[in-house]
Amino acid sequence: MKGFSAQNLILWVVLATLVALLALQVQRSEASLGQPTAITGYLLIAIILALALFNMRKRLSMVPLGRASTWLLFHGMAGVLAIAVYWLHTGTLWPLGLYEQAIAVLFYLVSVTGIVGYVMQRIYPARLTHTGLEVIYERIPAELARLRTRAEEIVVACTNETTSDTLARHYFESFAWYFRRPRFTVSYLFGGNRGMHWVRHQRITVGRYLNDTERGFLDELTELSYTKTRLDMHYAMQSAMKAWLLLHVPLSAALVLLSLWHMILVHIYAL
Repeated sequence: MKGFSAQNLILWVVLATLVALLALQVQRSEASLGQPTAITGYLLIAIILALALFNMRKRLSMVPLGRASTWLLFHGMAGVLAIAVYWLHTGTLWPLGLYEQAIAVLFYLVSVTGIVGYVMQRIYPARLTHTGLEVIYERIPAELARLRTRAEEIVVACTNETTSDTLARHYFESFAWYFRRPRFTVSYLFGGNRGMHWVRHQRITVGRYLNDTERGFLDELTELSYTKTRLDMHYAMQSAMKAWLLLHVPLSAALVLLSLWHMILVHIYAL
């Protein structure tokens, strides 16, 4: 991934070393009849609360609290550490108690959505920057409508000037579908570019039936279509990141509450 440096590699190596040392300490504590679950339990709660701070950092983006990329890196590392500590704490991938299983379900959902979100936030912003287009998510429908209106104006102008409806017929058979709403969302989410290939294919298909004047209008329509591909990329990736946030944050909040309640119950029964 872009942005992965030697410094980041060192930090991940340090993290792996800490996990190994923690696992060794848990083994020694068990061998001496200690209570490693208490240590790992408190550590896990601390890590989960620290991870929750990342969402607070995002809400305070206007406050100079360090680079967002740095926070994202440490958030990812803390997430990996949380998974390791959780397994050391439970001693198994799947606990037996009903309450513990509810926590496990939430923990694994938060972990999976966290990994997906981390990958998206490392990849998608860079890809959107490379489109050369900046657009606020809420403005995308209006931008689509503007492009669609301009495309129809081009077709009408071509028909009026050339008295030929070849481009107009092709527009309503294919391009009208394309300009109606965002297309090829799944392709953009997984790094594909089906939209660009589709536009290129449509240009070649109809271009052979047009004269030089009509091809001038086709070039305008094609350029407009390429702009829409970039807009569709923004729609796909920004939609995915917003949907992820609406899923990951509530799950994380529920995990924090259940974990804190679990800690309280453990203390009550220990008395």
